[in-house]
Amino acid sequence: MTSRGTVWTGCSVSDDGPVAVRSFVESDRATWNAFVFGHADGTFFHRAEWSQVLERAFRLPTHYLLAQSISGEITGVLPLAHSKSILFGNALVSTPFCVYGGILANDAAAHLALERAACDLARDLDVDYLEMRNRIRRHPAWPCKDLYVTFRKSFETDSEKNLQAIPRKQRAMVRKGVKEQLRVEVDADVDRHYDIYSDSLRNLGTPVFSKKYLRVLKTAFGEACEILTILKDDRAIASVLSFYFRNEVIPYYGGGTSGARQVAGNDFMYWAVMERARERGFALFDYGRSKRGTGSFEFKEHWGFSAEPLYYEYFLVRKCEVPNLSPTNPKYAVAISLWRKLPLWVTQILGPIPARYLG
Repeated sequence: MTSRGTVWTGCSVSDDGPVAVRSFVESDRATWNAFVFGHADGTFFHRAEWSQVLERAFRLPTHYLLAQSISGEITGVLPLAHSKSILFGNALVSTPFCVYGGILANDAAAHLALERAACDLARDLDVDYLEMRNRIRRHPAWPCKDLYVTFRKSFETDSEKNLQAIPRKQRAMVRKGVKEQLRVEVDADVDRHYDIYSDSLRNLGTPVFSKKYLRVLKTAFGEACEILTILKDDRAIASVLSFYFRNEVIPYYGGGTSGARQVAGNDFMYWAVMERARERGFALFDYGRSKRGTGSFEFKEHWGFSAEPLYYEYFLVRKCEVPNLSPTNPKYAVAISLWRKLPLWVTQILGPIPARYLG
């Protein structure tokens, strides 16, 4: 459960006096989210609802921290969750299952107070390391993993301009999907999406999380969490769960069947996400995180997006080096190969056990 009642005081001093750091409580939700939405570096993954999501779907203890001025005004927030397993280690992360995280602060004093509180908490919990998932380098003295990038690009209010902005070869794939008369449906439940997405992960050799997680996301975020499914005739061939935040859309969990590849279903799916977001008044497409040198990385580049580095920074407590839990790590090669050969229903049963620690 969420950490309650812990208070660190006098961690730093701003022009307005001492900065105190305390634990998030449910009555803070509205002011926490208002701070996130109002901060230039705020992301969907800083929203307070993620605390409930991580606790309900994965039983991960969360430690959401707020920095306050002496007058009680929130000057910074930091979402953290504690993930501990025999296989994958013991870590305090901002934030598991989220591509972005880290400290949001109005000033250096609040940032320093939250950093010190997080480091103290990491020591108290005796974790291997504290991980901050930042879009901007925030802790230059800490080791940083150079593995992940993100892809973000604004789009126009005019559909044809957006289509023409896609490089020629990729644009041809979108047009192929249109020619194949693919259809788009907005799903009220998670069932079709889960079957398609879990099949895609099995083919990659990656354990899938539980269906409960998707249901919790839908409940927690409401209209800010939407599932689009692509159909060829009456058969679902691709599906994507997207998040909406401020003016941006974030297609987050997407996958397609083998049949989707034959009719450019995956390409058409992401075009459908952009069109749906445009119709709803959004203007920025966030393609999310990819590892350098992977097929996902190349696919997003083909859309004309430029890679932006992500800074995953580490405060090492018990470990002496940055962890490597990436599927690209050679030590996981045998397990990945075996997982790909399992029946889908087996991976849906077994996958959620390790997946809760692989966020």
